[in-house]
Amino acid sequence: MILLSAHPLRVFKPAGGWAALSFFAALLILLPLGALAVVAAGLSAGLWPHLAAYVLPQAAADTAALLLGVGLVTIIVGTGTAWLVTAYEFPGRAWLDWALLLPLAMPTYIIAYAYLDVLHPVGPLQTFIRDLASITNPQDLRLPDPRSMGGCILLMGFALYPYVYLTTRSLFLMQSASLIEAAQTLGAGRAGIFFRVALPLARPAVAIGVSLALMEALNDIGASEFLGVRTMTVAVYTTWITRSDLAGAAQIALFMLAIVVALVAAERWFRRRLAYAASAQKPRRLRPQALSPAKKALAFILALLPVLIGFGVPAAHVAVAAWRRMSFAGLSANLLEAAINTFLLSTVAALLTIALGIALAYSVRLSSSTGARAVFRTASLGYAIPGTVLAIGLLTPLGAADRALNAVTDSLFGVTVGLVFLGSGAALVYAYVARFLAISAGGIEAGFSRISMSLDHAARTLGESPSGVLTRVHLPLLRPAIGAAAMLVFVDCMKELSATLLLRPLSFETLATLLYGEAARGTYEDGSLAALAIVLLGIAPVIVLAKMSRALESEKAMSG
Repeated sequence: MILLSAHPLRVFKPAGGWAALSFFAALLILLPLGALAVVAAGLSAGLWPHLAAYVLPQAAADTAALLLGVGLVTIIVGTGTAWLVTAYEFPGRAWLDWALLLPLAMPTYIIAYAYLDVLHPVGPLQTFIRDLASITNPQDLRLPDPRSMGGCILLMGFALYPYVYLTTRSLFLMQSASLIEAAQTLGAGRAGIFFRVALPLARPAVAIGVSLALMEALNDIGASEFLGVRTMTVAVYTTWITRSDLAGAAQIALFMLAIVVALVAAERWFRRRLAYAASAQKPRRLRPQALSPAKKALAFILALLPVLIGFGVPAAHVAVAAWRRMSFAGLSANLLEAAINTFLLSTVAALLTIALGIALAYSVRLSSSTGARAVFRTASLGYAIPGTVLAIGLLTPLGAADRALNAVTDSLFGVTVGLVFLGSGAALVYAYVARFLAISAGGIEAGFSRISMSLDHAARTLGESPSGVLTRVHLPLLRPAIGAAAMLVFVDCMKELSATLLLRPLSFETLATLLYGEAARGTYEDGSLAALAIVLLGIAPVIVLAKMSRALESEKAMSG
């Protein structure tokens, strides 16, 4: 046993099957990226000048402005609310601590659709204000139109700030009380402590959260399109769907991929400084400061506003619209069909994603070699790839696979089977698995890290194979991690819109595409039931994230 424990992470080499599964998972990500480059290289010389002159400049400018604005809003709101609930004591603080995560349950396209209704000239808000002011003509009172770059930035910022809030709040809680006290003895107030001590130490965590928020903003298609912002994601979609120009869409997708690489590189650069912030961790953490009654009320209002804007108002509007639609027409057959399609696709994708995530995480546990880690990181790249980029990259190889399969069945049996991959939903499952594999692999790897290697050593000395150790020792202990990862992947698949719009078969609807179609036709109320279902199911991962965050904080406090 002593010899076995001397090198706990390198004792057992991965079995060939586990290594092959891991390599297969990495290929799932590399295949569409390679195909994307091949398709983009086939762009007609006559089309490129048009794209370069009329499509890319506007799309690049709008994308840059959107990312810059969303980044600023998420930093201000995310770090500000994280500091409020960490550094100050006020009524409702414990509730707001987890309620600030609720906007994660609200997809950006639902927030956009809801506010378009709420802020419409004849919508409830402006009608209420005109009634108070005794104004009868809607033209006499017009609030700013949310269909603008500013409106898109604000709405998406208040939807995505929880990414910054979650990472920054955790680091604020880890910071030592002695650092704060030292700053106080030097005459710094709470504002000075925040800007000169807490925020500089939390910069790596802020960078991680902002990079995640920006990748979500880049992936968005529904909110930006309906709010009048022509981002690269919208340009990819319209270039392929409207102009039927796959090569041109691939070229724009490559520009998006370059942006993603830049975001990931920036996040990695800031993350290398994270050890500096963590080194200050002490058992005695920052004690929240008591406030005067007036300041308590102000702190509560400031922390509550992002919850109301990012979740409360759109959720209430969706619920009211869904109730009216249900009372008027009941459940439509289209809604039930879309719900069944969504459930089946999300379930299949979640099961496959969990299986591949287990294989990836277990291969790393069996061998922490550079190759195993490289395969793991490659397979985890999908989450950083926008859904439209992934979809464009999948069209060509899956189309080629369909043609090859039809050629084989025609030569052998004299029949063709049609579009097996692109026409059956298999392409959607592929896209979901590739995009959300990082969630599964990361969550399960974290679960493995809490299982002592001594259990592996004991099982192996008793004659168990690597597969036997996994099935009889690890899987029972990994149930909470696997369950949480499966729930997160299922809900993310259910909400996914950009890849689904491009890869769904004809006349095939999910809850997300059904809502998108109704909103595009101006009949948002008909899609409100689909929106409500998405929101209600989206709350489950928020609860899981809140519990996981609290559990990790408790472990860090005890280990400190």
